[in-house]
Amino acid sequence: MQPKPIANLPFKPLLLIAPFFFWGTAMVAMKGVIPHTTPLFMAGVRLFPAGILVLLVCLIQGRPQPKTWKAWAWIALFALVDGALFQGFLAEGLLRTKAGLGSVMIDTQPLAVAILSLWLFQERIRFWGWLGLAIGIIGISTIGLPDEWILGWLHLGSGDIAPTQLFESGEWLMLLAALSMAVGTVLVRGVCRHVDPVVGTGWHMIIGGLPLFALSGIFETEQWVHIDAGGWVAIAYSTVFGSAIAYGLFFYFASSGSLTSLSSLTFLTPIFALLFGNLFLGEVLSPLQSMGVGLTLVSIYLVNQRDTLAEKFGFDRADGKSNPPEAESEPLLSPAEGKPVELSVKMGVPESEPNA
Repeated sequence: MQPKPIANLPFKPLLLIAPFFFWGTAMVAMKGVIPHTTPLFMAGVRLFPAGILVLLVCLIQGRPQPKTWKAWAWIALFALVDGALFQGFLAEGLLRTKAGLGSVMIDTQPLAVAILSLWLFQERIRFWGWLGLAIGIIGISTIGLPDEWILGWLHLGSGDIAPTQLFESGEWLMLLAALSMAVGTVLVRGVCRHVDPVVGTGWHMIIGGLPLFALSGIFETEQWVHIDAGGWVAIAYSTVFGSAIAYGLFFYFASSGSLTSLSSLTFLTPIFALLFGNLFLGEVLSPLQSMGVGLTLVSIYLVNQRDTLAEKFGFDRADGKSNPPEAESEPLLSPAEGKPVELSVKMGVPESEPNA
């Protein structure tokens, strides 16, 4: 079944923004309910039912199911890294950090993807990418390190804080979640060689949710005893809208050749999380954290749009010198070409390659 052309869709701008709105607000919904449940159980509930919904849509569309042992092996590896580890670290990190900050830390995964792509696939980071990585390191450090340490280094405070407090911070768990997502983004190249990417996403949610439920049964108690009606609504929202519908919309637009538009909107996710975290949870950032958020969003944009910036402003060469202006580069993805683009930011959702 071929997707309807994007140009013919009503409310196209709202539909393009919807996945990032759902991911950002789902972070707030999870943060609001996590005091009444347990993190591993919540992570499993967000994955497993969403995977069933995605596979039901794939069944209706007639998408082919995986048939070879290689396909299932890639799906299992993808489920472990991008499913179980990512959602597990995310839920555990939400216990110790704010929803808005957590979303910002999760969205640092393009920095790791860029480095992994350079190492594994020799993809160029380019001048704007390296600039973004440098700014990102500063921004992440400003968010993740205790304010007392930073003020102490700047001789504006005592800097007196126990080193163990650093590793108890939820921001570091969020960084581990971002790293898991980045590795999963790289693994998707292998997954897409053996299985339809949307089908693979559905199965990786189901398989990834199983170990989370198993660990929850072993190490957690009273997972749902204290959840009230509002809590179940928040969990349902995170599962249906934050996972199944958001992933479905993302893959729909990705399969229609709009990856460039999607990647340019990725930075909206933490903005939505910060806005609604402040509105519904009363989350307020310190001045240093606010500065770190701004630097990190700039970093994400520079890394994610490095090709577009190189075409527009030059500095396309590895030595940082400007390219001659006469030759315009091709767009990242031309509808007439079946070529995959460079790995981009996705909130847990790997880019799909066009089907043959």
